[in-house]
Amino acid sequence: MSIPDNISKEHLEKAIYKIDEEGIPPKGGSQYYDVFYKGKNYPPKLIVSYANLFANGEILDRKQFTGGLETTCFKLLEENGFEIKEKKINFYPYLEKFITQSTTGSLKTKDLYPKKYKGLKVKVSFGQGVSARVPWISFLLHPNTTMDGIYPVYLYYKEKDLLVLAYGISETNKPRTTWKFLEKKLTINALFNQTEIGKPERYGESYVFKTYDTNNLPDEELIEEDLDTIITEYKSLRFNSQTNKENSTNIAFQIDSFKESAEVSGLFFSKELITRYVASLCTKPFVILTGLSGSGKTKLAQAFATWICEEESQYCIVPVGADWTNREPLLGYSNAIEQDKYVKPENGILDLLIKAKENLDKPHFIILDEMNLSHVERYFADFLSIMETGQDIVLFKDAEKKGEIYSKIHWPKNVFIIGTVNIDETTYMFSPKVLDRANTIEFRITAEEMELFLDNNSKPDLSKLKSKGANMARDFLKISESSEFQKPEDPVNQTLLRFFKELKKTGAEFGYRSASEIHQLLHNLTVINGDLKEDEKIDITIMQKLLPKLHGSRRKLVPVLSTLGGFCMKDPETKIQKEVFEKPDFDFSDLDKVKYPLSLEKISRMYHGVIENGFASYAEA
Repeated sequence: MSIPDNISKEHLEKAIYKIDEEGIPPKGGSQYYDVFYKGKNYPPKLIVSYANLFANGEILDRKQFTGGLETTCFKLLEENGFEIKEKKINFYPYLEKFITQSTTGSLKTKDLYPKKYKGLKVKVSFGQGVSARVPWISFLLHPNTTMDGIYPVYLYYKEKDLLVLAYGISETNKPRTTWKFLEKKLTINALFNQTEIGKPERYGESYVFKTYDTNNLPDEELIEEDLDTIITEYKSLRFNSQTNKENSTNIAFQIDSFKESAEVSGLFFSKELITRYVASLCTKPFVILTGLSGSGKTKLAQAFATWICEEESQYCIVPVGADWTNREPLLGYSNAIEQDKYVKPENGILDLLIKAKENLDKPHFIILDEMNLSHVERYFADFLSIMETGQDIVLFKDAEKKGEIYSKIHWPKNVFIIGTVNIDETTYMFSPKVLDRANTIEFRITAEEMELFLDNNSKPDLSKLKSKGANMARDFLKISESSEFQKPEDPVNQTLLRFFKELKKTGAEFGYRSASEIHQLLHNLTVINGDLKEDEKIDITIMQKLLPKLHGSRRKLVPVLSTLGGFCMKDPETKIQKEVFEKPDFDFSDLDKVKYPLSLEKISRMYHGVIENGFASYAEA
């Protein structure tokens, strides 16, 4: 049975209200995925089944259509703005069951173990016909199979009371690809030989990730953590069913890999935020992160650098001082007394620039924490200039080198600067000159995100991110260095021109450079996350490249904000002030009405700010 195409968002919402009133019927739940809506989880197929009642007068039989990624059911929900999340399954109870069952002689697995875990296919075997001496649980990504591929696997050596979580390698056929994380890892053969416990019955060529004594298993948290770590490593690999000549040091950049690694470390960032951040870095090597203090700005910058860099020397975090009045805190200075010496800044920025110049195939990151604690234009002018001109940074004159310091440094294309910004009475506002040269990303925290954090609150452990994405660094640099992009469709340029004309009324219009960077950002958003829709990409560019320079008095801003708000609606006749700005319960996520929700919500906050205070700016709203 196909799902009728006349089911709308209104029908889906009515289905959710029906579930709220009646509860989830027996066998009506979902095993692997939930729809997350207003802080609660709902079974996806049940929503669609009930929605048909309101659209066509009958409840759909859930046995007659399928759910899951890329199915019509899930696409219907996603196209109407519903967020689908994979259920959190704790594997520890199944592992205990597996160990216990291994001693019973029962070979049954059907309906006893999950079919999927963390997006991977789960296969369990206790033997075929007779009990295996080494039962196993494997976790598989296509095209890998247990007979032809690589995969994380639990191997239970029953006679030794030894459970091994291993980098599994198929024995039947030679795998099409190889693991990338085997430095200093022992094969199972080597482990048995080293510990003098004999020779393993099977799977000796697989590599050990972790071992456990089944008579004294560690606690659940550690088991789950170990399994999540090896799965994250596994997912970071790219599998090609046609070839086994994969380059272990240069695989395609995968944004989901960073998101999953971050979650293992205790950091939870939305895929949209990560997409915006990475695409912005690739578009321009200068990104400003602004918003609520303590909302994760520095943590995101630090986490990404930790994840993609091979060595800690590839990034540095530098707190900006209130006394920074020139470039010396960043670049150092020539010693006035000892003419042949140069004084480097202790924060390591100059060392990083030199190292980056000598290692152009590796990304390097400078994170300036609380960047606006001092006047940015005073200490950062050299950087703003050379980003545009491509000229050298002149450190001193009249000599080729002073020790290890060159007289000039060319700006390396593999260096990225991230500035975090907090707005209060101790900080300074950015000038249009600075904002025009960056992508500005605002951090906000929704009630749902805060609820998730409160439920999962724990101290992040960034060591779990260390170099997990280093094998994607070259592809990341390749994306950032590419200046090619497809010309956007005419509607995109028409939208940009409409905003340009309106922003010009306040002196906040954009120039040729920004227009080119907008096109590049649109392209990079597609490269980084191909699931984004056209309106979502335009919404991001409006938020990051068009609105940041907008500021002014009530008289100056109110007409412009009202017009810009209207541009963000699907109905051009919307009375924006009355129906949106002044409506406390307006739903900015209602995609039936709103074309650019991210930008509209920001414009609305700026409107309220200017009404209440007589003045507003992007950073303060």
